[in-house]
Amino acid sequence: MNNNLFSIIRNLLLGVLLLSGISLGIKKFDLVGFQSPENIRNTAQLNQNVVSSRMTYGRFLEYLEMGWVKQVDLYENSRNAIVQASSPELGNRPQTIRVEIPVGASQLIQKLKEYNIDFDAHPTEQKNLFVSIASNILLPVIFITGLVYLFQNSENFGGGSGQSPMSLGKSTARFERRPDTGVNFKDIAGIDEAKSEFEEIVSFLKEPDKYTIVGAKIPKGILLVGPPGTGKTLLAKAIANEADVPFFSVAGSEFVEMFIGIGAARVRDLFKKASENAPCIVFIDEIDAVGRERGAGVGGGNDEREQTLNQLLTEMDGFKENKGVIVVGATNRADILDAALLRPGRFDRQVTVNLPDRLGRVGILKVHARNKPLGDDVSLVQLANRTPGFSGADLANLLNEAAILATRYKKSSITKNEVNEAADRIIGGIAGAPMEDTKNKRLIAYHEVGHAIAGSVLKSHDEVEKVTLTPRGAAKGLTWFTPEEDQSLLSRSALLARIITTLGGRAAEQVVFGDPEITTGASSDLQQVTNLARQMVTRFGMSNIGPMALEDENTGQVFLGGMSAGSDSYAENIADRIDDEVCKIVNYCEQKAIEIMQDNRVVIDLIVEKLLDEETIDGDQFRELLSTYTVLPNKNAPYISKFDSLSPVN
Repeated sequence: MNNNLFSIIRNLLLGVLLLSGISLGIKKFDLVGFQSPENIRNTAQLNQNVVSSRMTYGRFLEYLEMGWVKQVDLYENSRNAIVQASSPELGNRPQTIRVEIPVGASQLIQKLKEYNIDFDAHPTEQKNLFVSIASNILLPVIFITGLVYLFQNSENFGGGSGQSPMSLGKSTARFERRPDTGVNFKDIAGIDEAKSEFEEIVSFLKEPDKYTIVGAKIPKGILLVGPPGTGKTLLAKAIANEADVPFFSVAGSEFVEMFIGIGAARVRDLFKKASENAPCIVFIDEIDAVGRERGAGVGGGNDEREQTLNQLLTEMDGFKENKGVIVVGATNRADILDAALLRPGRFDRQVTVNLPDRLGRVGILKVHARNKPLGDDVSLVQLANRTPGFSGADLANLLNEAAILATRYKKSSITKNEVNEAADRIIGGIAGAPMEDTKNKRLIAYHEVGHAIAGSVLKSHDEVEKVTLTPRGAAKGLTWFTPEEDQSLLSRSALLARIITTLGGRAAEQVVFGDPEITTGASSDLQQVTNLARQMVTRFGMSNIGPMALEDENTGQVFLGGMSAGSDSYAENIADRIDDEVCKIVNYCEQKAIEIMQDNRVVIDLIVEKLLDEETIDGDQFRELLSTYTVLPNKNAPYISKFDSLSPVN
């Protein structure tokens, strides 16, 4: 700490000295060979009285002839004169007057002698030879020497960042000889398969003989692939702590600079340091920043990123062997990585870190709840059931939000109320102020109850968690559904049930108030319905067109007809047939939603009044009210409408 402080003070003093030298040089250069009229006047002011006025040369000659001039001081090769005079016009008071002598007035000295005027001529100041040499040679040398010194001492440049012009080619990776990240394998849950892969790597580093005896080689690279927040960086921290070997960590974006060749130099420097500290682990986070497929630049040129990637490929599996250096990469965009980077020999293993399932979420919640006082009414299992699709980072944030809410409410432990509120806040947004009891609020209540009733009577739809009129985000009301299990695969009946339930809100408005009173509140519902129905036709093969994929799931690229990748470049009349099939699905589901609302018209008003009174109805209370007037079907049997104008839908 003292050495760093001394270095900073030393560099600051050197900088001040350099700036002073530059200022002095500029000032000296400004004075070389001439003096300005302003300097002349200032010099006269130091030796004479203050100059009070100016006078033309002709007027000066008149003063001279009248005998009013007492003394003349000539400056700058007789181009300027400071005149001491006194005239009867001003009561014979002494005057100090400045006169500019025109070029060609060569007889002035003779006239001054004729009139017996005391004059003194001051020649142009001549520079001392030593001062001239110092100004023109020594000061630039001192300045350049100081800059070289600063650049060479890059460890103190920029506040200790090490990023000076002389160190651009040095690796920016953080190095820990014995890393202590505070994360162990016991702190990781929900991704057991990925964790077991890393436990094997740690075992290899600690007991290599156990593997080499059967001819096994340690993998050179492990690529972690998965959505954001699933724990890829957390795994890297755990392996760094568990393996107890030198650890280098760097982000992919830190390799790429605007100057050509800097990234490649940093890659070389990184692997050189890693080889010197082998066995060790090199962790490259967001490796897609440097590992993107080559040829994707402007014009397909060999840009800086591609040079950096080429160097990375060479270092990982080239003629130069890096024994004992394990590269761990992490990305959520494995689809854009260069094929040469993914081949065995570079990244021998690709470990997919998916979103956790229900049991995984329970394990993650237990890890993050260790240091939090949870109330007896908090069930982590129920919370895990309610949070499908949450990543590990989302679950950690949820419990943290619950802890913040408990502090806000001045509680000593986290209760179920704070946990549920935190989940609602993350899923739906921050709760707004309750709406006033107006026509709009009543319309929203009927809309949300329509969603809840449609979802409750369809076997393939999730159960209602709660219905609320509390605004969250852009939504003025919400209906929450909780799946019984994680649904990675959806059946046709489940997709149709989702469309019917989504249209249930608009159907309730239509049945209760009539077509003229249908509102714009279902605009987002209609977008979801149209998108889901289109996917059923173009991606899932769930239409009369047949089991064909007409669009790519990720890019939307058309598979049939044309060279274009637009979504409307289909062969012949395929586009029209797609639109017809989408319309059939949506119209069919709309009719089923209307039938469900008509079947349950009696109970809609009762539930709406209850909702308007309490603002929020939980799932059990809702189903109890609904079952009073309607026989809830078994979720394992299809729903059959009284009007049954179309085939039954599950």
